[in-house]
Amino acid sequence: MAAEVCPVCGEQLAARAGRTGRGSVYCSAACRQKAYRERHQPGTLTVQGLIDEIGRRAGQLTPQPPAALYTGVTELATAIAQLKRVARTARDTAAEPSGSVTPAPVTQLGSARDTAAEPSGSVTPAPVTQLGTARDTTAEPGGSVTPAPVTELDETDFAALTEQYRREIQVHCYRMTGSYDEAEDLVQETFLRAWRARDGFQGRASARTWLYRIATNACLDLLRRTARRPQRYEPVPGMHHGDGEPPARITWLQPYPDDELPVAERELPESAGESRETLELVLLAAIQHLPARQRAALVLRDALGLTAAETAEALETSVASVNSALQRARPALREHLPGDRADWRATEPTRRQQAVLERYMAAVERLDLDTMTALLTEDVVLTMPPNPFWFTGRDALVDFVRVSLDPTSPAFLGHWRSLPARANGQLAVGNYVRRPGTSVFRAQVLDVLRFEQGGDRIAEITSFEPHLFPAFGLPLKL
Repeated sequence: MAAEVCPVCGEQLAARAGRTGRGSVYCSAACRQKAYRERHQPGTLTVQGLIDEIGRRAGQLTPQPPAALYTGVTELATAIAQLKRVARTARDTAAEPSGSVTPAPVTQLGSARDTAAEPSGSVTPAPVTQLGTARDTTAEPGGSVTPAPVTELDETDFAALTEQYRREIQVHCYRMTGSYDEAEDLVQETFLRAWRARDGFQGRASARTWLYRIATNACLDLLRRTARRPQRYEPVPGMHHGDGEPPARITWLQPYPDDELPVAERELPESAGESRETLELVLLAAIQHLPARQRAALVLRDALGLTAAETAEALETSVASVNSALQRARPALREHLPGDRADWRATEPTRRQQAVLERYMAAVERLDLDTMTALLTEDVVLTMPPNPFWFTGRDALVDFVRVSLDPTSPAFLGHWRSLPARANGQLAVGNYVRRPGTSVFRAQVLDVLRFEQGGDRIAEITSFEPHLFPAFGLPLKL
């Protein structure tokens, strides 16, 4: 007989009277995710182990066949990138003044970005904050470990400990801020704060929970300093935007690569659903409307599956305050979701939607505006954060792109190529343009697509600037 309460949080499971089939073991996807992490605890990462692994992989390299060489070099580069991040964290913590308790500030997102990418470092070399950080390019196991006491670790061992949690802490910071760039920097800020506060770690909670608490506070500090709230798009002179209501303008919103999700969030079907539900762009945009502490309570409780008591401890408040914040946050979140979405549920892109994506890319490359138009819903919405351009309705969107796709138009942008991608659990496409008189296709825009509920037409396109292409495994030139 199935358990009547959730084994993770102890809450009552939904009644199944009159229903057949296998009963649910957990009350929510968040609890499934938490149980998975607890079942799959990794071994402790060590610097010497990484060094030995790099030596082993280097010794296995062989020049032939070319495919094996490429695979071996890729695996070696991944291990070296992970060791580089550990070394950077160790270097930064060693440079910390003894007894320092005041963290370096995380500043607002810079407006200009260098689009050149380091082979194994940050895809945004110009630092967003005063603390630069390398992009995470490798998969580490999710879950908790039982390392040596934090207070007994030196800088290098501490860096190896925190590296095991880098991806999930980065995803947490992304959920809180909606910005990939800021999430990168907040991870490094979190690790430096943890190093400064290591003497205060009593070991009553796991190192993972401790790091989540520090990361949440780092995010809250950023949100308090910036005090930014979504606005409404305003008309641009001389531009027809359509007859729909101006959508919310979230200038800091950025996409998140599926390939950089923690292993526990992208490998198994039960946890993959949790990743999609809490990272989908439309949900991330809705979360940005919530006040900072409501947002933190919602993410910790509903996305991470922490108990009310754990959430209260992380936010240094009472359980009653957490429950009150959730009672306000949940209905406020629903108000900012699309009309066909009343909750967090999301679905994996279907084969039909994948086929639509392929037709969409082919139409772009052929400059086939008629086919592109047929793939859009009548009330399709296009936004381009951080730019001020927006369109509601198929006619307005098509009128906007028509002149740039017409080779006879003075505003003809050039010929296009497209590559598929995955962002925030959604289908996406990296678009490249070869301008007239040139021979190279250069990264132009990353489109993240949302499909109509239960249909196979595109309901929303969110277009992003190309500096994040390398984070999605997309080259800057073809």
